[in-house]
Amino acid sequence: MSPDQSALPGAKAINARVVLSRTDEVRRRRLRRNRLLATTLLGGMAAVFAVTRMVPEPGFFTSLIQAGAEAGMVGGLADWFAVTALFRRPLGLPIPHTAIIPTNKDRIGRTLGRFVENNFLTPEVLFRKLRQLQVGRRFANWLAVPATAGFIADSLTSALPYLIRSLRNRDLHDFVQRAFGEVSPPDVAPILGHAIRLITTSGEADVLFDRVVEVAIRWIKDNRAEINQMISQRSRWWIPKAIDRRIASAIMDGITDVLTGLRDPQSDTRAKLQAALQGLIDDLLNSPEQRQQVNDAARRLFAHPDTRAWLTSVWNQLCDAAVADLSQPQSRLAATLEKPISLVAQTLATDEVMQQHIDNAVERLAHSLISWRSEIGSFIAEVVRSWDTRTLTERLELVVGSDLQYIRMNGTIVGACAGCVIFIASWALG
Repeated sequence: MSPDQSALPGAKAINARVVLSRTDEVRRRRLRRNRLLATTLLGGMAAVFAVTRMVPEPGFFTSLIQAGAEAGMVGGLADWFAVTALFRRPLGLPIPHTAIIPTNKDRIGRTLGRFVENNFLTPEVLFRKLRQLQVGRRFANWLAVPATAGFIADSLTSALPYLIRSLRNRDLHDFVQRAFGEVSPPDVAPILGHAIRLITTSGEADVLFDRVVEVAIRWIKDNRAEINQMISQRSRWWIPKAIDRRIASAIMDGITDVLTGLRDPQSDTRAKLQAALQGLIDDLLNSPEQRQQVNDAARRLFAHPDTRAWLTSVWNQLCDAAVADLSQPQSRLAATLEKPISLVAQTLATDEVMQQHIDNAVERLAHSLISWRSEIGSFIAEVVRSWDTRTLTERLELVVGSDLQYIRMNGTIVGACAGCVIFIASWALG
């Protein structure tokens, strides 16, 4: 794993803050520019009005321009007051119904929460949109893209080292031990009984059994000399060596005959073995005494310190091997994950029934979300209420204030045009 990937969460947070800061700076410049334009336009109307007022004997066009400038100045001032009153008190004066956002922040939060609750988190809206999206088909198409399987495998393998290290945490082990240490182990006897039944009824199991018997017979034949020597070493000193060899030969021949009989499916030895296994299966499934003995033995086995130490050692070795493999550029585990993901993707892409199951699962999830809509609305209201009033006002003005300056510009221009129209109408009627 590269250093850049290891610091990915922190890097993402820093990059997000940098992008947000740059976006805010762009919005701040735009707000200053539009505010300057609107104020300049208003100041221009005031200047034109002042200049036309100083004309000694104004004619028709001078009066028309004066009327337009006067009306534009009024319209610009009115819209300046309206825009400013949203965020603060104009000129700091305690005028009623101004500083609307700071004064009504809590009510805005409650209204926003109810708006989301009543207009977004409803069955009609969510289910209709989810059915239009066809999430199952879209997910299948996305998964079927060749690069997706590699992306998912890389994402999983990138997260696995952190997960493995977390699972090996000593505090987590102590917590699990305290939480589940007193829990009774499961009833392993029926599980063992069903497993033996499955193995004995499988044709592949017979082939494996025959192979094991064949290997055992060959091993006895290949090691007769060592077995003879072992029996001779453990025999009494006064027993002749020839008798020792005859005893050893008889033992090995008897074992070989038993194993040879086990290889024959029609032999009595094989039938007795099968009957014994069937009796063991019946006892494991139906005999309370046998089940209790097996469960007690399993409990003693897993409670033994040596067994726990061995299991811990195996677990640590598996974790170390997985982490070492994941650190390699060509991880075998990543390649192993990618293949089944690709197979699932290919199958899901043509399986409309499974895609429908995905759609149904998403709808059930949406139904759970709807059941929490009151809490979600209250959460939104609580979050808005917790915001600092000044910060909220500045953020909102930064987001929408630039566009609101166009209202000031339009008000000034429309006011000037309306003043000219009213002047012409008055002149014509006069």
